[in-house]
Amino acid sequence: MSATTDSTDAALLGVLQETVPFTERPFADLGKRCGLTEDETLARVKALKEARVIRQISAIFDTRSLGYASSLVAAKIAPEHLDAAVGVINSHPGVSHNYLRNHEFNLWYTIAIPPVSNLGLEGSVDLLHRLSGAETTRLLPTLRLFKIGVRFDVEGDAKPGDQAAPAYTEANRSETRPLTDQEIQFVRVMQRDIPLVAQPFMAMAEELGLPFGEAAAMHGEFLSSGRMRRFAAVLHHRKAGFGANAMGVWAGPQDDPRALRALGETMAGFRAVSHCYQRPSYADWPYNLFTMVHGKSEQECEQTLAAIAEATGISDRHALYSTREFKKVRVRYFTDEETNWEERNA
Repeated sequence: MSATTDSTDAALLGVLQETVPFTERPFADLGKRCGLTEDETLARVKALKEARVIRQISAIFDTRSLGYASSLVAAKIAPEHLDAAVGVINSHPGVSHNYLRNHEFNLWYTIAIPPVSNLGLEGSVDLLHRLSGAETTRLLPTLRLFKIGVRFDVEGDAKPGDQAAPAYTEANRSETRPLTDQEIQFVRVMQRDIPLVAQPFMAMAEELGLPFGEAAAMHGEFLSSGRMRRFAAVLHHRKAGFGANAMGVWAGPQDDPRALRALGETMAGFRAVSHCYQRPSYADWPYNLFTMVHGKSEQECEQTLAAIAEATGISDRHALYSTREFKKVRVRYFTDEETNWEERNA
């Protein structure tokens, strides 16, 4: 638990990370779970936002299910070109995360490309490769999703080897289909940071031009179909007391898909793992399993990674720590920003 929160804040942050219910008075409903009144809940949430412990409270959508193409990208950038390269890459509106990590592949970013893009995913990354002056760029899209869902242990009761069933996996994803105009507008509204008022969803339903019951039904359909993973709080992990994050990369078997899948499912079962994916490997990058681990310290991350290594028997692995954060935002879906960027740069 960080120094900016007490035990009640920690409990509230715990439930906020799980879900904010689409009800007429969501903060009253959340408060009941923590022994708080609606006013007390709102006051605490506002204080946690002001202290930058809470980054945003909004819908968390599944990029692929909305028709977007996305990928993790690894690039080798010469140190003397790093600042210029970061400026180029960060200018792309589909780049949501960009970190310097302790590896020969030193710049790591995620990118999402809308279905209306003229360049597409590979074309966009190829253009960024050329504009940034990268020596090498490797496209690392998700081949199989074993787990996604950041849930920080703000209560402080987790251990490195703790197990928990993943809340969102490949099985939760729906088939990609074009969204209706009404669904696109729903995404545009729900991806925004929620106003901290007693009845935020009433105003959002009004903006959508829908009765509250119909807006709630659409919200429920997005959840049940997997297009929305959850509507919840995202935390500033360092402000919440989690000063280290490690991207564990693992060289699993290259020619045994069944064994590789079993290893991924084992890794995803660790509570401390927030993301677990199968990704492609290359001659200069043999690692095909990825796990994200957050901890209060590097030692805590290493303990979790060691527990995973013991459970899987994989010895060819690395822990890539982020040493600088260049960009961390939420993807904004269905805007004109990507089209404008392509017109300026392609």
